[in-house]
Amino acid sequence: MKRWENKLAVVTGASSGIGGQIIQDLAKCKIRVVALSRRLENMEDIRINLPEELRIYLIPIKCDITNEPEVQKIFDFIGRRHGGIDILINCAGAFREGNLLSLEAKLVRETIDTNLMSVVYCTREAFKSMQARNNVGHVILMNCSCGQQVPNISKKSLNIYCPTKFALTAINNIYKQEFQHLGTRVKITNISPGPMNTTLMPAEYSKENSLMLKPEDVSNAVFFALSTPPKVQITNLVVTAFKTTESTE
Repeated sequence: MKRWENKLAVVTGASSGIGGQIIQDLAKCKIRVVALSRRLENMEDIRINLPEELRIYLIPIKCDITNEPEVQKIFDFIGRRHGGIDILINCAGAFREGNLLSLEAKLVRETIDTNLMSVVYCTREAFKSMQARNNVGHVILMNCSCGQQVPNISKKSLNIYCPTKFALTAINNIYKQEFQHLGTRVKITNISPGPMNTTLMPAEYSKENSLMLKPEDVSNAVFFALSTPPKVQITNLVVTAFKTTESTE
């Protein structure tokens, strides 16, 4: 990770969960982090809880990443004020409870806008910066194991959430092809965590999975992808919890 020191990372969905963990870990590696979320106060709390000498590496900015003009404005500001973007980590995610058969169209659109369209907006803007400078860059899509297989949860539906995650899997392949066709040095990694201890998914999903990941487990996977040498690209990474036998000694 040494080569990323003082480089600039942008992380969406940075106010809690996986995104909140990642921005802390990046700052601890002395990587400058622009953290984006609508919940500015949560990101400020994360910054204050960092050791004093590391707080300068975390830059929280309030942003609605489902709003395309706002995303463009914020990314333009990041470029002018903080320089070019080297890493983009798309962590923002949304889930609305209910059956797809009866879910309000407004809630369906909110999920699609957060899980898909925000990735399109942010990746486009970050890639402009990476391509313009012809620097090594890395885009990470935070997906889900639901993007590979739809789990069957008792009396609960994951409605439009799973289709958005399946779409992210395809989008990852599209970006990989486009990055290569354009002759850039930008990598892309699709990370798909299994069941997690976060507030995003319904409680029933957690109850039916005894083995749960923690945000720090997924952050470790992000760092693994970022730490690969220039000639190595982790395209798809599935992360699941593993039951270990504890020593009784």
